[in-house]
Amino acid sequence: MTEHKVGSREEWETARDELARLEAEHAELGRKVAEKRRDLPWVPVETRYEFDTAEGKKSLGELFDGRSQLLAYNIMFGPDFKVGACPGCSNLGDELDATRVHLNHRDVTLICLSRAPIDRLTAYKERMGWTFPYVSTYGSEFPFDFGLAMTPAQAQQIPEVQEMVENPPGWLQDWSHQIGADLTDGLRENPSFIAFARDDGAVFHTYTVSAPDPFVAPYHSLLLDRTPKSPPEEPRAWRKDEYPDT
Repeated sequence: MTEHKVGSREEWETARDELARLEAEHAELGRKVAEKRRDLPWVPVETRYEFDTAEGKKSLGELFDGRSQLLAYNIMFGPDFKVGACPGCSNLGDELDATRVHLNHRDVTLICLSRAPIDRLTAYKERMGWTFPYVSTYGSEFPFDFGLAMTPAQAQQIPEVQEMVENPPGWLQDWSHQIGADLTDGLRENPSFIAFARDDGAVFHTYTVSAPDPFVAPYHSLLLDRTPKSPPEEPRAWRKDEYPDT
């Protein structure tokens, strides 16, 4: 017998109507937030950054691939990760490829970034079966300039990071083994989406959002929010080829 509340169809409809009002308020707030997001000032990118790609060195402007908007997802895969990228970030990466055709037709180029060297990104991309451009920021100041990674000194100044390093919960210790890096290195990477615009030859930084914002999570989590049972509290994730039951 289920432990969850059980009711009549009439009780369900009353509760669903109340929830619908809250969902409508949430949707309206989301619309206002989207307006504020697009009203943010654009900041010119003055530094000429270079990135390692499968086709060789490219500038930030060249990553737009002829479009006027660039959306990049920064996957946690630092130079010290010996096993692979963050499993949670990999889950999100699994879900990006199908959206690219629609974004491309709406003047948006979608790519992913990581600080690991390009040869390791290319090998991991092949393992995961991804087709999106996977770009390396290895040796560049770009991730530090835009808050996509922290230097060791910066990480030491953040009490929350130091607490996780010194007293990691079990799931975080497991995560450290999954990526093959100490937490002192692993937690310096910042999973984020970052957006740029290109106008009249100039490139502008327009927006950044980082975890734990719900937008920086695998999209299947949005579907799980509509299922009857709550997900586990611990944020455990597995790469698609490493699930324990497969």
